[in-house]
Amino acid sequence: MHELAYPLLVGLVALALAFDFLNGLHDAANSIATVVSTRLLPPLAAVLFAAAGNFAAYWIVGLHVAETVGKGIIDKDVVTPSVVFGALVGAMFWNVVTWIKGIPSSSSHALIGGLLGAGIAHAGFGAVESSGTTKTLLAIVISPLIGFVLAMALMLLTAWLFRGFNPRRADGVFKTLHLFSSAAYSISHGGNDAQKTMGIIAVLLYSTGHMKGAFHVPEWTVIACYTAMALGTLSGGWRIIRTMGSKLTKLNHHSGFCASTAGSIVVFGASALGVPVSTTHVITGAIVGTGTARRATSVRWSVAANVVAAWIITIPASAAVGALFYTLTRMF
Repeated sequence: MHELAYPLLVGLVALALAFDFLNGLHDAANSIATVVSTRLLPPLAAVLFAAAGNFAAYWIVGLHVAETVGKGIIDKDVVTPSVVFGALVGAMFWNVVTWIKGIPSSSSHALIGGLLGAGIAHAGFGAVESSGTTKTLLAIVISPLIGFVLAMALMLLTAWLFRGFNPRRADGVFKTLHLFSSAAYSISHGGNDAQKTMGIIAVLLYSTGHMKGAFHVPEWTVIACYTAMALGTLSGGWRIIRTMGSKLTKLNHHSGFCASTAGSIVVFGASALGVPVSTTHVITGAIVGTGTARRATSVRWSVAANVVAAWIITIPASAAVGALFYTLTRMF
C-alpha cells in the first residue's frame, strides 16, 4: 500500500469526478443526438431527459464494468496515486482536444489509454492484466460493428412490418418508440460510462489503504459518479451533437429509433459482461447502419472515416499523455 495524505486523496477523487463530468459533457451526444436532430425534443429538454437516464442506471445496472476497470486493466496491487493522476490527466487532455474539434471520440478508451500509459510507465508491461485489456480492445472493433448490423437489421425489419401503414400513422408510432429507445440508451450510457470512473476511484482507495476489506466499489463512489456524469450531460456537448446527429447521415424518427435501440442492446449487453465499451463507437456504428439500410450513398463516408481515425489514435494518444504526466509526478 502507498501512503497518501488525506488532502491529496480528496484532490485525486475530485479530479476523477471532474473527468466523469467531462465524460458526460463530451458524450452527451451519444444519447440525445438523434432526438435533437429529428426535433423530437428541444435541446434543453433533451439534455434533462438524458441526464435523468444517466442517473437512473444507478438502480438498473450492476457494477461489473467498474470492477473490470478497477482491477482488470492494470494490476490493482501496483497502482499508485501517480498512476491514477497520469491516467486521469491523459484521458481529460484527449477529451478536451476532441471536444474542441467536435470529434466524437471515446471517453472510455481515453481513460483506458491513460491508465495503460501511466501503469506501464510505472511498472512495465508486466503490470497489464491481459484478460480485461484484451476484451476491452476487442470491443473497440466488435461493438460498433454489432451496432451497425443490428441497426441495419432493425431498419429492414421495421420497414417490412410497417409496409402497409399510412406514412403519417407510422411516423407517429416511431416517434413514441424513438423516445423510449432514447431513454434506454441514456440509461445504458450512464451504466457503462460512469462505471469507469468508479473503478478508478475504487482502485485508488484500495492502493492507498483507504478501503476496508477486499476490493469493492463503495456505495458513495457509485452515487458520486452517476451524479457527476448526469451534471456533465446537463451541460450539453453541442459540437459533437451536430456531428453525430446530422453530419453522418440524415435521421428521422424511424432511423433514430433503430439506432438508439441497437445501441442500447449492445451497451446493456456489454455492461452485463463487464466490458467497458465506447458508447460513442456503438451509437456511431448504429447511426451509420441506419443510413446504409436506406442506401449506402446516404452516409457521409468521409465524416465516418474521420471519426474512425480518431478512434484508432485515442488509446495511444491518451496513453502517451498519461505516461508523460506520470513521469512528471516522479520529478517532484
